[in-house]
Parts: sequence; C-alpha cells; structure tokens
Amino acid sequence: MSAPAPAAAVPPATSSENRWRQLRVVKIVVNIGVGESGDRRAKAERVLSMVTHQKPVATRSHATNRDFGIRVGQEIGVKVTLRGPTATEFLQRALDARDRQFDPDSVDGDGNFSLGVRDYTDFTGMKYDPAIGIFGMDISVEMGRAGWRVRDRKSHRSALPASLRVSADETRKFLVEKFGVTMLE
Repeated sequence: MSAPAPAAAVPPATSSENRWRQLRVVKIVVNIGVGESGDRRAKAERVLSMVTHQKPVATRSHATNRDFGIRVGQEIGVKVTLRGPTATEFLQRALDARDRQFDPDSVDGDGNFSLGVRDYTDFTGMKYDPAIGIFGMDISVEMGRAGWRVRDRKSHRSALPASLRVSADETRKFLVEKFGVTMLE
C-alpha cells in the first residue's frame, strides 16, 4: 500500500473570510429618560414605539431623590431592546439621522458604542407632532462575535476568551465598511 497523498496547504482564513470571526450587532438599547412619570413619559413611550416599531417598557427609579420629586420604583423613562435584523435596520436609520457621521471616541474598550439623536424627527419619515413635542434618545449598541454567549449562559458560564473580544479599532473599521460611516476628527 502506498502512503496517502499529503493534504494541500490551506492558507489561514482572514477575519473577512471566517464567519466565526465576523463582527455583528448583538443588541441595541434605545432609551428615553424623562425624569418624571405621567404625561411626558406616556409621550416618550409613543415616540419610541413610532421610531422602533416595538413596544417599549418602562424604566424605573432605583433611588429616591427629594430634590427632583422622584421616588423609588417610579417610572421615569422608557426603553426598547432590539436584536437581529431589526437591530441592524434600526442602526442604519439611526446613522442616517446623524448624517452617517460618528465620533470615534464614542467606542469603548470592548467595542461597544453609544450615540444620541437630538429629535425623533431626524429619522426619515417622522413628522413633528405638536401634541408630542420634542424628544431625543440615547442609543447603545453592543458588538460581538459568534460564541459570545459563553459569558451569559446559565450553565457552564465562563469569561469571554480573548479571541472573541472586540476591540475599539475593529468596531470603527466595521462601521466604516458596513455602514459607510465617516469618522469625525
């Protein structure tokens, strides 16, 4: 019997070729904090549902602040969490509202980033409603790779290995390539 033919050398895959190394948007949290319950919070809830097409949940106060008239457990804002294709589509619209300009210092050491939109009318297709008023929002984006679940699962939880971590530079490059963002200096 003859020896089997040696396997052809396969060049190592780059991050653009290896689907396990590709970056993705894990989740987006859109938040409007109004600081009070009642009519203003209800209007903020309406704005968030118009912009995200999802049902918002109330955010509650963790402490009492007598100067601001806030009690523990009082509803003082609203938020929506987006995942999957819905999150990517919303990020496209949010970056359009910001004219595809982005401050590179907004990316933290773990590759996550946040941005703000001054008014909901900055989104395409949204018209000003005098009954609602002006509401801005904070958008926080968590970036990750396939396999990031090891840090969040209930069974056999472990620290995120260095090979799965995302750097700030990788996120900036991802935003420029995938979303056509212009980094401000």
